[in-house]
This record gives sequence, structure tokens and C-alpha cells, in this order.
Amino acid sequence: MKFKGKLALQQRVLPSYRVPFFDLLASYCENGMTLFAGHARSEEMITGGKTKAATLVEAQNIHLLGGKFYLCYQKGFVNWLEQSNPDALIVEANPRYLSTPAAVRWMRKRGRKVIAWGLGAPKQNRFWEKFVSQFDGLISYSQRGAEEYARLGFPREKIFVAHNSVSPKPEKIDDRPLTIDRATILFVGRLQNRKRIDSLIRACAEMETQPNLTIVGDGPEREHLQTLAKHIYPKTNFIGAKHGLELKPYFEQADLFVLPGTGGLAVQEAMSYGLPVIVAKGDGTQDDLVRETNGWQIEPENHSALVAAMRDALSDMKRLREMGKESFRIVSEEINIEKMAEAFVKALNS
Repeated sequence: MKFKGKLALQQRVLPSYRVPFFDLLASYCENGMTLFAGHARSEEMITGGKTKAATLVEAQNIHLLGGKFYLCYQKGFVNWLEQSNPDALIVEANPRYLSTPAAVRWMRKRGRKVIAWGLGAPKQNRFWEKFVSQFDGLISYSQRGAEEYARLGFPREKIFVAHNSVSPKPEKIDDRPLTIDRATILFVGRLQNRKRIDSLIRACAEMETQPNLTIVGDGPEREHLQTLAKHIYPKTNFIGAKHGLELKPYFEQADLFVLPGTGGLAVQEAMSYGLPVIVAKGDGTQDDLVRETNGWQIEPENHSALVAAMRDALSDMKRLREMGKESFRIVSEEINIEKMAEAFVKALNS
């Protein structure tokens, strides 16, 4: 199934982890795909990427205000549409992006489709209701987000779920042993306060049978975390930043993946290696990935819940291995960038 036309897709920024998806989506567009994206603010520390199949056009992002008042104007948006002349446009469903309405009007005058893609509508009010009403369809990262859009009165038949994914369909997993001397817990991600890695280190220290703890990543909290681990949990191994295939041995050696704070795109990658997962509840994207059959969702900032989940996970190795196999099945059959691209094409062809 392909989109029989030319697609234009807008992003505020193009993070490197999105490149495989956008290139795959471009291959599903018969007349090609053009991507419009600018640069992030330096403090965001987002690693940018470059596409191969999609034509990337650089936007000039003008960042206004900050924090909860942040706004962004993307200079050149309409000029890009005039030059690319797309049959359909997909934009980020974010009312903070001030140039989107002009782009929607440009497409409307030509009778062309505009679809918005986003997490959902965290605020159920008339402002959000008016914002989503300008689109022909909505693509949600998760089922929870789709329900939020529907509660705004947007027609359900025009809402599509494309489960947020950054990894392709995995090929296979190797069987892990059912008996081990000591379990290994893995964290992969940026070392920053909101990830709550300090809570993970403290939780390991409270375990009766203490596991090995491997932390892969770098960031502003690294020195603090290393000092903490030295005093309360010396079994912590700090690997530093690793990317791509460099991560493979750490996923293969682990028994359980834990993400105690918010964010974290490594969850799906961990699942593709057949790992059960413990994650903090977030924006709804974790709801579809992490189920009772393959992991635990805990309340954020709840240290006791983290300790309880880790104890439960490591209490039965045979069950843990079965949960890992279910993780693999989910990302192999249900949630991967191939399924995500298919959902986008379905929305475009609807």
C-alpha cells in the first residue's frame, strides 16, 4: 500500500532517531516526500539527523519565550510549500508552532489534505477543540492520545493510531539461560535529573539479592550519579554514551531493562532484544508498549513502587524470560516503524 502523491511533512526539529522512520515513509510515497525541519535550542541537546530517501529542507526556527510559554515560528514554511507543491501535508499537532495556520490555509486554498500528528490533547478545552478542527485527520502516537482527540469532538473515523516507534521489526532473539548467578539490570539514556537514575541506584542497594547495574549514557548528572553509586552501590557500571550497534552487547547481556523516569526511546529497543521492562507512566506511549504480560508500569517519583517492581521481576527468572519473549513479540508484530509507516499511509489514503 502506497500514497499516490507527493507528501510534505513538517517537524520543528529532525532528531537522528526519527530518520529511519521518515526514510521508510518516503519510500511509501509514489511521488516522493519532502521534510521541513529546523534546529533545536542548544540547551535541548538534541542530536540532529539527515535523511536519504526524504528531501530535507532546512527551516529557520525562531524560538520565542521559554518554559511553558515557549513558542516557535518557522520562517519559510509557506515558501517551502510553494516550491514543493505537495498533494498532502502532515504537521506536528502542536499549537505552539505559530507558522502552522498559514500553511494550513495555503493547502486549503488548493483543496489539499492536512493531517496533524501528535501525542494527544492534554488540555480538554475550546482552544484545543478549535486547533484540531482545522485538520482533515489526526494521527496519534498512542491509543490514549486518540481518545483525547475524540473527547474534543473530532470525528473518530478520522483519528488514526500510529504507535510511536523508532526501531524496525526485529529479526530474532537468542534464548537466555533460565538460571543465573546474578541478574543484570540495564538503563540506557541521557543522564539527566528527570530520568530518576538516582532512584534506580538506591533501589538496587535495597534489593536482598543485589543485581549488577549497567548504566549506558552520558549527561549533566553523570558525575553526581557516579559519586552516589560509589557510596551506596559500587556494583554500578557506568559505560558512557553508546549508539547504534555499540549498544548490542549491553542489551544482550541484560536480564531486565528499567526506565524509572520520564521519556526514553530505548524501551522499544530493549524489547527488540527480548527484555522485559519496568517504566514510569508517562504520556501514553508506554501504555501500548508495556503490558502486564511483558513488564511493569509504575507511578513516576514513586520509589517504593520501583523497588517492589524490581523485586517482583527478579523473583522468578523463568517468568521473566517468558515476559521477555512477549516483549519481542509486541515489537515484532505490533509496534515498529514498518507498522507506523503503514498507519500514516492509511491516514493519507483515507
